[in-house]
Amino acid sequence: MKKQIPAVKGTKDILPREARAWQSVETVVKRVCELYGYREIRTPIFEATELFEKGTGETSDIVIKEMYTFKDKGGRSLTLRPEYTPSVVRSIIENRLYLKPDPLRFYFMGPMFRYDKPQKGRFRQFHQLDVEVFAEEDPAVDAELVEMADFLLKELKVSEIQTLVNSVGCKVCRPSYITKLRTHAQKEKQELCEDCKRKVITNPLRIFDCKLETCQAIARDFPKITDFLCPECKEHFKKFCANLEFFGLEYRIEPRLVRGIDYYTKTTFEVISSKLGAQDAILGGGRYDDMMKEFGGPDICGIGFAMGMERLLSVVPVTKQKEQFLYLAYLGDEPKRAGMILAQFLRKEGVECLMEYREKSLKNQLSRANKLGATWTLIIGDDEVKKRKYQLKNMVTGQQTECSQEEILNIIRENT
Repeated sequence: MKKQIPAVKGTKDILPREARAWQSVETVVKRVCELYGYREIRTPIFEATELFEKGTGETSDIVIKEMYTFKDKGGRSLTLRPEYTPSVVRSIIENRLYLKPDPLRFYFMGPMFRYDKPQKGRFRQFHQLDVEVFAEEDPAVDAELVEMADFLLKELKVSEIQTLVNSVGCKVCRPSYITKLRTHAQKEKQELCEDCKRKVITNPLRIFDCKLETCQAIARDFPKITDFLCPECKEHFKKFCANLEFFGLEYRIEPRLVRGIDYYTKTTFEVISSKLGAQDAILGGGRYDDMMKEFGGPDICGIGFAMGMERLLSVVPVTKQKEQFLYLAYLGDEPKRAGMILAQFLRKEGVECLMEYREKSLKNQLSRANKLGATWTLIIGDDEVKKRKYQLKNMVTGQQTECSQEEILNIIRENT
């Protein structure tokens, strides 16, 4: 027997029945994004490596440990996207979207790639919803983005969630905080994990991202960034919180919520769920006011959030919806051809119709329709072809009706 080739570790097949759940969630996501004035953008699945090194931060875990980087046949270093914001910023600059009248509000759903230890809800190829808005610096848009995330989760019937918010300051106030933080972390360095020991030098802010309880306990006694904010950041955060209250949103200020990527400034936020265990974040985001300028574009601010689709689907209540479709059963060549024409007609009228081209008895075909969960079965034999009257069976009630092509359509529509 030939050796089977399994899926690569950290990847997962999304099979047809599961894909229906994905489609259902994606439909709600798209509807909500469009309601708030966001429009879909699609960028390449790989980019120049330097785009992510520059955007995500050379000292970030993503860049140091998690990127899928390779050289193409031209010797160029390319990377499968580990996150989406740098690609959106590049696209805005390259296509000069900031000169067009359309709002700079975008959303995207698609695969990302990070080499990380696979675990529940985390894969090496995973899927994200990204929502980005640019050129709006008012703290009200920060609050609206959080309100939009809250509305989306409620539309998906996700419960037991909590919103955490913070400010990570800016280039004016953050350096003094990092100096103070590094001093405190240095004193506790021997008690930190090996990864956090490295972060003491590279970026002590990331110690707050460590999931080990020992490091989390040590970090609880570190200085709070909210005590170091400059007047501008302090005022921005105050207005952001006031707008959250104006929207009627409950939130908790979490001074250790810093995000794991370099480009964030001022607002950061996260929505967590008690249903997810230790890795409890459903979505996270924040403001990145300097990123566009640092990429060689205009001085335009930005804010957004990302949500892992696998994690989201794990907390969305499962509602089993019976699929509404018609199974077409036939006996013989003439009935088969008549069935093909009928199936074509019904599909054009919006009726999902399954016709399988297999030699089976009528009994087996009816059993097959029942096993697949068909709503209706249309039975065609030689007599039905001659009379142009077909047997339509309601698979729920068992009632069978003789009807013409048009009558089939009317009966299905009346009972859908």
